[in-house]
Amino acid sequence: MTRGRESFASDAAPRAIGPYAQAVAAGDLVFCSGQVGLDPASGRLVPGGVAAEAARALENLAAVLSAAGLGLGDVVKTTVYLLDLGEFAAMNEVYARYFQAPYPARATVGVVALPAGARVEIEAVATRR
Repeated sequence: MTRGRESFASDAAPRAIGPYAQAVAAGDLVFCSGQVGLDPASGRLVPGGVAAEAARALENLAAVLSAAGLGLGDVVKTTVYLLDLGEFAAMNEVYARYFQAPYPARATVGVVALPAGARVEIEAVATRR
């Protein structure tokens, strides 16, 4: 722990492949690194396109949050990165199954590329209050 920061990791989510943490708590906030649709067991993208990848990314986020003693209901902000904004509706349909009102704030950004050839990446900020 460094100056009030604590990091968290879960074996139920893909391991960090660089010098970053799956999640870091600072005060009452937990910042979760972006998750793509990698199956943590195989290390490969799940088949089935953006909907399947979004579901796996959210499962990965849930696993990381669990390691911090939290759940998706504690999320206050997400950022969704999409390779193709034309797939927003498919991602949004999956996203809606994982979050309940009051929904987290969210930004969705179209990008040129994502790690591992993913179609979607989702990061989150949660509160421990």
